[in-house]
Amino acid sequence: MSDAPRYQPQALEARWQERWTAAGQHRTPTGPDVAASDSYYALSMFPYPSGNLHMGHVRNYVITDVVARVQRMRGKHVLHPMGWDAFGLPAENAAIERGIDPGIWTDQNIASMRAQLQRLGLSIDWDREVATCHADYYRWTQWLFLQFLEAGLAYQKDATVNWDPIDQTVLANEQVDSEGRSWRSGALVEKRKLRQWFLKITAYADQLLDDLPKLEGWPERVRTMQANWIGRSTGAELSFPVIDAEGHDTTQRITVFTTRPDTIFGVSYVVLAPEHPLVTSLTRSEQAIQVEAFCDLVSRQSEQERTADDRPKRGVPLGAHVRNPANGELIPLWIADYVLADYGTGAVMGVPAHDQRDFVFARQYELPVRQVLIPAGSDEHAYEGGAWTEAGVLIHSGRFDGLSSSEAKQAITAAAEQEGWGEARTTYRLRDWLISRQRYWGCPIPVIHCESCGVVPVPAEQLPVELPQNASLVGKGGSPLAQLESWWRVDCPCCGQPAKRETDTMDTFMCSSWYYLRYSDPQNTALPFSREAVDSWLPVDQYVGGIEHAILHLLYSRFFTKVLRDRGLLGFDEPFTRLLTQGMVQGITYKNPHSGKYIAPADVTDPGDPRDPQSGEPLETFYEKMSKSKYNGVDPAVVIDKYGADTARMFILFKAPPEKDLEWDDADVEGQFRFLQRLWRLVDSALARGLSLGSPEAGTLAEPLSPEDQALRRAVHTAIAAISEDLEGDYQFNTAISELMKLSNAMGEHLPEASPPVATEALRILLVLLAPFAPHLAEELWLRAAAHADGHSSVHQQAWPTVDATALVRDTIPLVIQIKGKVRGNLEVPADADKATLEQLVLDSDIAAKWLEGKAPSRVIVVPGKLVNLVP
Repeated sequence: MSDAPRYQPQALEARWQERWTAAGQHRTPTGPDVAASDSYYALSMFPYPSGNLHMGHVRNYVITDVVARVQRMRGKHVLHPMGWDAFGLPAENAAIERGIDPGIWTDQNIASMRAQLQRLGLSIDWDREVATCHADYYRWTQWLFLQFLEAGLAYQKDATVNWDPIDQTVLANEQVDSEGRSWRSGALVEKRKLRQWFLKITAYADQLLDDLPKLEGWPERVRTMQANWIGRSTGAELSFPVIDAEGHDTTQRITVFTTRPDTIFGVSYVVLAPEHPLVTSLTRSEQAIQVEAFCDLVSRQSEQERTADDRPKRGVPLGAHVRNPANGELIPLWIADYVLADYGTGAVMGVPAHDQRDFVFARQYELPVRQVLIPAGSDEHAYEGGAWTEAGVLIHSGRFDGLSSSEAKQAITAAAEQEGWGEARTTYRLRDWLISRQRYWGCPIPVIHCESCGVVPVPAEQLPVELPQNASLVGKGGSPLAQLESWWRVDCPCCGQPAKRETDTMDTFMCSSWYYLRYSDPQNTALPFSREAVDSWLPVDQYVGGIEHAILHLLYSRFFTKVLRDRGLLGFDEPFTRLLTQGMVQGITYKNPHSGKYIAPADVTDPGDPRDPQSGEPLETFYEKMSKSKYNGVDPAVVIDKYGADTARMFILFKAPPEKDLEWDDADVEGQFRFLQRLWRLVDSALARGLSLGSPEAGTLAEPLSPEDQALRRAVHTAIAAISEDLEGDYQFNTAISELMKLSNAMGEHLPEASPPVATEALRILLVLLAPFAPHLAEELWLRAAAHADGHSSVHQQAWPTVDATALVRDTIPLVIQIKGKVRGNLEVPADADKATLEQLVLDSDIAAKWLEGKAPSRVIVVPGKLVNLVP
C-alpha cells in the first residue's frame, strides 16, 4: 500500500478537464433525435465579466452543474450553456479611468473568468457561449427592439432623469449616492426632463400578474415580490373641481385615484406632487416663493427618500382650493414630497382619519381630521395613536351613512359615475420600462430621427448598428454618442434626407431579457433563434441565480417571452419552469466599531480575541456577504490551488441548503478535503484486494446473501433512494453529500467481507453517485476501477442507479429502549415482531435488568418498529 498513488487533485483535475474538452463530452446534443420531451435545459444566470470569479459565482454554477450532470445520467439531452452580461457602466468607467477601449477591457475579463470557471470542472457547452457586447449578439437585441416598435410597445416620452450639473450628464440611479450626490463629481444631483425610450410593459401587467400561480416551481417569496411590484389596485378615479378666487368652480379638475372611495367624505385636503404640471398655474402669488423653494428642495431628493416610512412628510400649501364632489366642501390644495408625479395621477386625496401617512401629515400641519368610518358594532374610534385604516361602517357621510365599507365603495363609485365626477378604475404600481441610457457601452437603439418622416426604424438588413470604434470617453458632457457627429449623421432610410441616429443606448436588462433564447440557436445568422430550436429546448427547466434578480430581470424576461409569443416567435408563456434562488456566501468579517474600519483576517493575530493591529481596540466579529472593501472575500483560485476544485464544489454544496446563506469556514473546507481523501483510500484499498468493476467474479448475486452482503446492499440502496430524493424538489445537496458519507462509512465496514458481486455493485454505485458532486475524482477512480472493461470511458456516461426494493427489506430492526424517561439503548429485534413479543424481548434484555434493578415496571408502552418505554 505504500506504493499506492496519492490523491493529488490539481494534477488529475487538469488532466480530466483536458480530456473532456478534447472529447467534446459536454457538447449539446443536436439533430432529429433530440426531442423536446427528452431535453433538459439547466441554466445559471450569466455573470457580468468583472474579471474576478467570487464564491457566489462558484455556488451558482456548481449547483447548476450538479443538476445538469444528474439529468444527463438520467438519460436526458442536456443544454448547459454560459455567456456574459457584458455591457454596462463598470466597463465604461474602467475605460474612462484607464484610457482603454471598453471592448478590450471586457474581452480580457471574459477570457480570465472563462479560465477560472473551467477550473471548476463545469460541464458547460462552451461552443454556445455568447457575450452581449459582441455585435453578433446585440444585432439581435436591436432586431427584437424593432419587434416591440412594430407592435406599438416601444415609444418615446419626456421623463425625469438624474442630472449632474458639473459633468453635464445623465446619471443612472446607481450613480447617485444616499445623499443625492453624483458619485463622480460630488455635485447635488438635479431632476430634469429628457426625451426617453420606454417599453410598454404595463400592457402586459394583468398577464404578468395572473400567470404567477402557474409558476409552481418558483419560490413563493419571489412570486409575492413580483405581485407586489406589479401592484394591481382596484378602486376609483375621482375628480375635484378647482375653485377660482371668487369661490366658483372652474373647468380644471384634479383627478385622484383611490382604493378607498368609501372615505371621500373624510377628505380634508388634496395634495399634488411637486412636479405635477398644474402646480405653477394653481399657485397663488403669495405662496409662489415658498412653493418654488420647496420644489427645488424636493428635486434633489431620491424617490426612496421621499417615500420612506420613517421620514417626516413635508409639504407647502398652494393657496388654492378644490371642491369635494361628494359633499361640496372647499378643500385646500397642497404639494408634498411623499407624492410622486409618475405614480398614479400625481395627486392624492388626504383622509387623515383613515390613512396613517395622511394622519401624520395632517397632525404636522394642523389640518382637520374628519372621521367617517367606525368599527362595526362599536362606538366612534378615538384618534390618539393614529388612523383607523380597516374596513368599517360609514358615519358623517350623508346618504351613505350606515353602509359597510364594501357596500359604500360600490355605491359611491356608482354615484360618481352617474353624476359625472368619477369612475371605477384599476391601476398598477408597475410603470413602463425606461430603457434609454446616455452611455456609450450599451446596445445602440436602432432608430433614425428624420424631420420629415419622424422616427424611422433602421431596416433589418442594415443591422447591427455598431458602436463606433475608439470613441473618446470622458464621462462628461452628455451622451458620448451624441458627441460623435460622424457616427450619428446619416440619411433617412425612407426619404434620403439628412437625419440623425438615436444616440441613447439600451438598458443592459434588454440584453439579459432574452439571452436564454439565444443559447438554443447561437450560430443562427438569419434570426435571433429559430422557432424549432426554442420550442425544442425552452422553457428553461431549471434556472439558478440570486434573489437580487427576483423582480426586474425575471419580470422583464417574462415580459419578453409573452411579447415574442404574441409575435409568433415562440410557443410558450413563461421562460423558466423552475427557479432556485441561492443564498449568499458570507465571509468572516472584522470591524473596528469606533472607527468603522474593516480589518483583514490575515491581520488578526488572535481570532479568539480579535483586536485592531494598530490601535489594539477590540473588533466586532460577524459574517457578511463577501466583499473586497470588507477584506472578507475568499478567492476560489486559492482554494482550488490548495485543495482542488472537487473540494471547493463539495464544500459549497455541503455547508448549507442552496437557498440559505452560507458562512465560509476554512475548517469545513479542510473537512471536505479529508472526506475525498478517505474515498480515495477506500477505493484504493478495494483495488489492492483485487476488486475491479470488470472482474469475472462481479456477476449474479448469490443467494442467500450473507449478513455482510445484506448490510452493504442495504446501505447502497438506501443511499440511492435518499440521494435521488434529495436531487428532486428543493435540491438538498447538503443532505445528499451526508448520505454519501454514510455510504462510504458502511463500505469501509462491510466491503472487506462482502462477496465480489456485492462489493462490485457498491463500488460502482458509490462512484456514480459521487460523479455529479466531485466529477474529477469520480472519473479518476472509475478509470482505475473499471479500466474500460465495460466498454464505457466515463463515469458521467453511466445511467443513474435505481433502487432495488428487496435490498431495503430487513429481517431485524433496531428498537429504542426508554427507561425512566431517557433512552438507555437499542435492541435488534425481528422486523415482524408483535407488541407482546417486543415487550418480552425488552424485559429480558440486559438493558432492562440494569436500569430496573429487578423491579417490574408499572407500565410498558410499545410502539412497534420504533421503541418500548418502561415506566418504573
